[in-house]
Amino acid sequence: MGDFASVHHTDGLHPLHFPAILKENISKGCKEKAMTDCKLRAKNCGGCPLLGLDYAAQLKQKEEKVRTLVGKYGPVRPIRGMQQPWHYRNKAIATFAPAPGGKVTTGIYAAGTHKVLPAEDCLLQDAVLNKTLLAVRQAANACRYAPFNEDKGTGLLRHCLVRRGVGTGQVMVVLVTAQPVLPGAKNFIRALLEAAAAREVTVTTVVQNYNPRRTSAVLGTQEKVLYGKGFILDELCGKRYAISPRSFYQVNPVQTAVLYGLAVDAAHLTGKETVLDAYCGIGTIGLTAADRCKQVLGVEVNRDAVQDAIGNARHNGVRNARFVAADATAWMLDAAQQGLKADVVFMDPPREGSTPQFLQSLARLSPRRVVYVSCNPETLARDLAQLTALGYRVQEITPVDMFPHTEHIETVVLLSKGEIDSKKVRVEFSLEDMDMSEFQDGATYPQIKEYVLEHTGLKVSNLYISQIKRKCGLEVGKNYNLPKSEDSRQPQCPPEKEKAIREAFKYFGMI
Repeated sequence: MGDFASVHHTDGLHPLHFPAILKENISKGCKEKAMTDCKLRAKNCGGCPLLGLDYAAQLKQKEEKVRTLVGKYGPVRPIRGMQQPWHYRNKAIATFAPAPGGKVTTGIYAAGTHKVLPAEDCLLQDAVLNKTLLAVRQAANACRYAPFNEDKGTGLLRHCLVRRGVGTGQVMVVLVTAQPVLPGAKNFIRALLEAAAAREVTVTTVVQNYNPRRTSAVLGTQEKVLYGKGFILDELCGKRYAISPRSFYQVNPVQTAVLYGLAVDAAHLTGKETVLDAYCGIGTIGLTAADRCKQVLGVEVNRDAVQDAIGNARHNGVRNARFVAADATAWMLDAAQQGLKADVVFMDPPREGSTPQFLQSLARLSPRRVVYVSCNPETLARDLAQLTALGYRVQEITPVDMFPHTEHIETVVLLSKGEIDSKKVRVEFSLEDMDMSEFQDGATYPQIKEYVLEHTGLKVSNLYISQIKRKCGLEVGKNYNLPKSEDSRQPQCPPEKEKAIREAFKYFGMI
């Protein structure tokens, strides 16, 4: 495990190193940012809840949270923090609101409300994006656009999303409107480009996104390219990626390189592996790993992201990767039923984590290693409980501070397929006077019950399971062989429950 523990020491540092780093930053002119509190925090801005806490203390707090939640499953490595945890976000979203004099302003919501706090210089957003939002605001006022009123359903401008390719310098502006037509679109583009240029920003593309729904979701499903190609390019881990308005792309490029480096190194690829990249987004993890494995298959439910992933593979000359648009859980269930195999699985699920069905199917695929990239330690703890119960062992846990000054934590976990010594298991459970029949023939009675309930909604008893076991020629423990007396009559398993139990037997490889 030495290789996994030693990677990226220059990019990620233990919290104890940070007092020295802060002193170094002072000499580089970072003292003002490190010591300046954002004015919006006093107005209940919820964007940076940890801003008042020393960065070294933030890192310690996050590392301890990960250790508390998942430390029982395996060793937790020191958290990988940033040397300069400011202006790291390559994506920003601002909401339009009315301003004095009939003008519009842009800002972010106060915590727990829909009150917009005008913002001009967010300490977390890339400085170029801060300037870009000011240029958008200026152009919108020049065109006399009205902000959208949530209560009345009137007005035009809802939100503005801006992205920057830090590796390329390209900038995207996405104007989210409540109406399908942007009046004077050409005039807006002209005014925007001029206002951005005055701030030494070059806008690469502008997209109008139409969102008529009464929803908290920022983006709608309809888009129109107003200027440029409708996407920007960025460079990450030696590859170039196309990013469209709705693509998922990590917002902290410095820490993303650390995160993906840890993930790929954890997989211990030799060039011979078949790799599955689940929840693959635009293919960043899979394409990062492609040079070090035999083949990559990426699965992602967002069709736009899959199209981006296919294009990214093509533009980077990657010939051993393919991507499919499918729900990861549904695809895994189907793959398990078809008997497909993978040597390594990368999984990077959303904040709600994975699903029991996905994890069960993952265990059936039986990859030698699983690399779980998590953005939520609470759901990670839940999923690790199931993965370890399915026979996987946690080898390494490394938290990464992807979002300084917020409470969010990314975590890379390496799991390997554990070998179970059946004699040892039987001895341990016999010491607890447990019925050994439950550990024979591929699955325990509780596992069979759980599977049947999840897939059919039916509840089955130990008695019914034992009856179907006998029909299938499977060995049944003495507790379930006979009725309590020869005169007693046992209820017989109904046909629908028998069918469900047989399906569970097939799932667990018992028949």
